[in-house]
Amino acid sequence: QVQLMESGGGLVQPGESLRLSCTGSGFIFSRYTMYWYRQAPGKERDFVAFITENADTLHYSDSVKGRFTISRDNARKMVYLQMSRLEPEDTAIYYCNFFDEKEIWGQGTQVTVSS
Repeated sequence: QVQLMESGGGLVQPGESLRLSCTGSGFIFSRYTMYWYRQAPGKERDFVAFITENADTLHYSDSVKGRFTISRDNARKMVYLQMSRLEPEDTAIYYCNFFDEKEIWGQGTQVTVSS
C-alpha cells in the first residue's frame, strides 16, 4: 500500500525553527520527485517546495525561499522540510506529495506559529 506520513509539526513562536519529516512506503521512493505543500485555514493548498529524485534540483515558492530547505534521504525513504525564521503566515497543515498516475498525499502535520 502506497503511503506517505508526515511528522514534526507543532506550535512555535515567530522566528523559531522546525523540521518536518515525511516517510514514504509501498513505492520506490528514489524514483520520484517529492513535494511539500501547505494549506492555511480557509485557503487553498499551496506549493511550498520540491526536490528531484537525486536532489539535483530544488525549487521553492517565493514565500519560503531563503527560509525553508528541502532535502531527502533515499535510503531511509524520507523527505524533510527544514523551516527557519518562521512567521505567523506559515501557520498551516503541511503535506508531502508525489505523483504516480495520480496525486498521492499524506495526512498532513499541523504547524502553528504564534506568540
